[in-house]
Amino acid sequence: MKFMFLAQGFEKPTDEIRQAWMDWFVGLCDSIVDSGSPFGPGREVTLEGTRDLPLGPDSFTGYTIVQAEDMDAAERLLDDCPIITAMRIYPAMSM
Repeated sequence: MKFMFLAQGFEKPTDEIRQAWMDWFVGLCDSIVDSGSPFGPGREVTLEGTRDLPLGPDSFTGYTIVQAEDMDAAERLLDDCPIITAMRIYPAMSM
């Protein structure tokens, strides 16, 4: 199954943070479907209008798509992840 990891929270990356993420990605190389990328500031669009979404502790700040047997296996891939605030896991459902 494919799972999407959505990173939440933002901290200006230091060399140490960048290296921690690179080390984590190296450990995932057999499971990565799409290594993803960080997000910049976004925009929410609703029927009532739009609003800008700045980067901060509550914003989604990046994604990665992995292959794992089930949700528990996907969660174990996060064991050494340098999570800033939180990481959400969503399965990609087959239609």
